[in-house]
Amino acid sequence: MRPAIATVDPTFRDDDLAHLEAHGMPSLPAPLASGYVDNEHARIWHATFGDGPPVVLLHGGLGNSNNWGYQVPALVEAGYTAIVIDSRGQGRSTRDARPYSYHLMASDTRAVMDALGVARAAFVGWSDGADIALVLSHDTPDRSAGVFFFACNVDATGTRPFQSSAVIDRIYRHHVAEHAALSPTAKGAAARSLSEFEAMRDDLGAMQADQPGYGPGQLGQVTVPVWSVLGEHDEFIERGHAEYIARTIPGARFVLLPEASHFAPLQRPATFNRTVLRFLAGLGQIANRW
Repeated sequence: MRPAIATVDPTFRDDDLAHLEAHGMPSLPAPLASGYVDNEHARIWHATFGDGPPVVLLHGGLGNSNNWGYQVPALVEAGYTAIVIDSRGQGRSTRDARPYSYHLMASDTRAVMDALGVARAAFVGWSDGADIALVLSHDTPDRSAGVFFFACNVDATGTRPFQSSAVIDRIYRHHVAEHAALSPTAKGAAARSLSEFEAMRDDLGAMQADQPGYGPGQLGQVTVPVWSVLGEHDEFIERGHAEYIARTIPGARFVLLPEASHFAPLQRPATFNRTVLRFLAGLGQIANRW
């Protein structure tokens, strides 16, 4: 019998992320297990919650697994095993000196799955996490039950010109503070921690500028179910690009989350969670997806 876990209030809204700024994100529940996997000269942190078909949650760039504080309880309550992973060089995970790549982080994800004995999982990817999940699913479709591809692009044409905002400033400050608190290499002086964060930010930016570089050929080779999902007011990704991804991946679907932005899992968590659960329910109706 699963322990009772508090899920998100369906009326909760934090569109301007003022609640996040004042109170932080909700803590993840106590995991069934957590630890590190050594892969490709990095130590990758992960944690597991619940019991049921496995769902791997991959966070966005600059963030960490704590960003899924509203989603993990909903997945556990719905009968899934939620697996969170801190991407290399972010959160509690380390990295080596090599440039970031989605292929390298897909390798990290498979290494965690191998360590946990998970042959195949569904993926919920947010921003960078969406590309990690898509690359993994493209290269090793036998490991993927499907991809909830939220708020990311697959080539350089999919991004909007950057414009700062109060929402972006709030999430950025939160990421800086979380990095200082969690990173195993950022301990010590605040200035050193900030310098490390900024180096990580810039290195991720170099990756994001031209990776994964998928065109119609690569997208057409994706054989797992995909929903290309975007917030109506996403600050970074063009809606037309998200629709193009859905048109180009065989059998994929485009879903628009009304009134939300790139940060929908935090702004409108109940809406986001319902959409994820609809996607996962559809996978359960496809023979042998898990």
